[in-house]
Amino acid sequence: MNKIINTTRAQESTNAIERLYITMRHLFNRGFYKPMGVSGETLRNALLQLRPEIYGSIGEEKSELSGLTYVLERLPEGIEQCRYINLTSDEGYGDSHFKAIIPAKRRRDCYRIDEDQMNIVITRGRSDIYDILTHLTFLFIESEKICKRVLIEDTKKTIRDWSKLEAALETEELTQAELEVALSYTANILGRSFVEVKEMHQVFATKENPEKFLRTIYWMGKLAIEEETLGDKRIITFSPVLRERLGHHIHGDRWALTIKETLEENGILHRPIHIISANMHSVMNSLFAKKALAKEYPNSKDSLEIYEDLSKEQNNKLRAKVTAYAKKNGMISLKDTSGTNIDVQIFDTAKFGDSACCFDLPKGTSEDDKPVIFVMDYAFGEQAYETIDELLKPYEKADEKEFLNIESVSIMGKAGILEGGKGDIMIATAHIFEGTADNYPFKNELSASDFEGHGLKVLEGTMVTVLGTSLQNKNILQFFKDSTWGVIGLEMEGVHYQKAIQAASRIRKSIKEDVKVRYAYYASDNPLETGGTLASGGLGTTGVKPTYLITDKILKQLFNS
Repeated sequence: MNKIINTTRAQESTNAIERLYITMRHLFNRGFYKPMGVSGETLRNALLQLRPEIYGSIGEEKSELSGLTYVLERLPEGIEQCRYINLTSDEGYGDSHFKAIIPAKRRRDCYRIDEDQMNIVITRGRSDIYDILTHLTFLFIESEKICKRVLIEDTKKTIRDWSKLEAALETEELTQAELEVALSYTANILGRSFVEVKEMHQVFATKENPEKFLRTIYWMGKLAIEEETLGDKRIITFSPVLRERLGHHIHGDRWALTIKETLEENGILHRPIHIISANMHSVMNSLFAKKALAKEYPNSKDSLEIYEDLSKEQNNKLRAKVTAYAKKNGMISLKDTSGTNIDVQIFDTAKFGDSACCFDLPKGTSEDDKPVIFVMDYAFGEQAYETIDELLKPYEKADEKEFLNIESVSIMGKAGILEGGKGDIMIATAHIFEGTADNYPFKNELSASDFEGHGLKVLEGTMVTVLGTSLQNKNILQFFKDSTWGVIGLEMEGVHYQKAIQAASRIRKSIKEDVKVRYAYYASDNPLETGGTLASGGLGTTGVKPTYLITDKILKQLFNS
């Protein structure tokens, strides 16, 4: 007798992620697709089945507003007006008359070619493509919702609310009364309350474009309506150059070569090197801020006050003073020119002035043994493998190879936590790759006990590396949390970093086998909590304490090793 086996919601969600992943790779290899056509249907259906937390009510008839805000912050301004979206490699647009459009929350160059076309430059690998296509699929699903609510069934006519919204946007400047009338029409179009729409209008508004929200909704609906009534299809293409270059580490190779040449030029290529993946301020501030700002904070025993002030937008002069002080004491700052969008800072501890630094090396350390601290900005997903893999290779000049003396690799990142809240800390003992049984255990030089007594929750366990933070839902995350994998959080780079480190240390033998590794994450969100996802907003000053606590522990180990 056959037994019916019912799949769980977590299994269905995992299958949906796998379909998204495979479909996106297939469409990339194909070179183009129509997102609202048959080729895009698999992506739309998979995303609707998955219903990620970050996209809120994507599966419901009403429009999802928080998810829309999150997505548009990561896509170029004006993309909702473009019928043709072209993903390209770095093909020289930076040297043209086209002005780069950089999304607020993603470092990627985009170019508006004409009124109908947006080009998005991909230099950060496949993860960037998955991220963009997922967000675009959300945008198309939401635009289709607007179209269905606006078009009168079995006709090519639109409802009165749409005509009124269109007329309102022809007015150069809306009065408060006119605006509220337009918002009322929009609320009906979106299936949302007037107060929700009014609040979202304020979130979107800018000085240059006060009616940005209304225009965004209008253009989303307009293109969907024209596709439905006139057959003007929206198309996403992948340039031949991008398809040819992807996966060949072109940008990572350029990036790593520039760094090695800089190390050689400064005579420090042979020295002990400690790699830290972090932001571009916490290491510099931890090393120098207290000494650099001694006049401004003469009585400050708590460095946290200084770090919080440095993180505030209005304190440009304080930040500039710390940066100037750091450069005076041997910091080399490299702005990225390779296309990776990963800036670099190099700190030569041999050039630190007397008592200039807030950390001390053991007495008697020779000049040749004084470490070089190499700080790289955050990589994005699979880009972590490309950059670290290239960096850990020997420096080749003419027919000679010089192996780098890498002492440690430390990764400080933001991650979603599965038990806790924003600002709490996660210490990884292993990484597993979502959708596979691939696992990367390692000895972490950091432990939970290093962070006790600071008023933050500290978890120690397995981290899962996901294809994209926007592809997670509660069912999958609850499974990770409750299963024997013992997952404490999710992030996007851990597996890729560790894969490169293990390949270099254990297989290629380009760095020492006993290289020290450190992984510590602070929680940017809790995707298992309602209202706790990334779409709910940033960390603000909540992230300052864990960021500097982790940085402090890494630097103390580094200086005392």
